[in-house]
Amino acid sequence: MRCLIDTNVLISASRNREGSPYRAFLKAVTIPHQGVVCDQNLDELRRVYNRKFPDKLDLLQAFLAFALPVLEVVNTPALDLEVEMKIRDISDRSILRAAIAANVDVIITGDKDFLESGVSDPRIMTAAEFVQEKKSI
Repeated sequence: MRCLIDTNVLISASRNREGSPYRAFLKAVTIPHQGVVCDQNLDELRRVYNRKFPDKLDLLQAFLAFALPVLEVVNTPALDLEVEMKIRDISDRSILRAAIAANVDVIITGDKDFLESGVSDPRIMTAAEFVQEKKSI
């Protein structure tokens, strides 16, 4: 199962190895799953750390050194898709576009704009839901 890990999950996973986001990250990058992020996720991750946690950049670098070798990084396509209009936050629409282009099965996120969008393909789940999921999607 291909799993796109959204920025908010990556931020939480990088800052706390005890919570659901970190467990979801580990599950997503472990066979039979394949963890995926898009270039926009990584750019946003770096921007958030620089703005909110400038004193924790070493933590980000350590996390990326651990994460990037086990993640597939995909490019965000330029052409809009009609299904993107279901996402309220315009900046999140390109992440959905990247997920669809990368043929992911699930987006793991805590973002209400995704969770309340009504998008069903790919499936959208919280980190806790993904951790608790027993079967492959």
